[in-house]
Amino acid sequence: MDAKNKIATPWSEQGRSAHVWAAPQPAAPRPSREAAEAAVRTLIAYAGDDPAREGVLDTPKRVIDAYEEIFQGYRECPAEILDRTFGETAGYEDFVLVKDIPFNSHCEHHMMPFFGKAHVAYMPVDRVVGISKLARLVDTYAKRLQTQEHMTSQVATAIEEVLKARGVAVMMEAEHMCMSIRGVNKPGALTVTTHFAGDFKDATEQVRFMSLLRGR
Repeated sequence: MDAKNKIATPWSEQGRSAHVWAAPQPAAPRPSREAAEAAVRTLIAYAGDDPAREGVLDTPKRVIDAYEEIFQGYRECPAEILDRTFGETAGYEDFVLVKDIPFNSHCEHHMMPFFGKAHVAYMPVDRVVGISKLARLVDTYAKRLQTQEHMTSQVATAIEEVLKARGVAVMMEAEHMCMSIRGVNKPGALTVTTHFAGDFKDATEQVRFMSLLRGR
């Protein structure tokens, strides 16, 4: 984010979730790129291949290049993504729903991909956020080692705390490679998680949310 859009508001510490208001701080010094590439060569050898073989000679470099992209969420602050809002809502009082947001993440247990769609709704108070920012928020949390349950809760909490929304609803549907191509080997099985906060705890609002998701 450029300097013009940097957050300058001194938010109160009370009621804040650490994962919302700052990018994660590493628990240990980040290894050098050379050390990371050496680790990939070790894994290639552990798999039974020759790290010096022509076909995999540049694989460590490619893997680390990929890691820079697929785990970029560790260098992003969710609150900054939601910081810019708009007040020209003409008195809009219903909820805003962005559905079918594609995402790709990696499970923290096996470091294998899980991917699917997120559906995000919130009830604005006076101001709304650009809808693309909701998709960016999903990506920020997805591009970290995750569990689907935790990710669902994190997205909802960020919207609730930063936008002060009257209500938030998040549903995620995903297929997990750690279940599809290993272990029980059940490709196509979907895991569904939900998080409802504020006015979306009301069963009537949940029915409206689900009806719009399913096209009714």
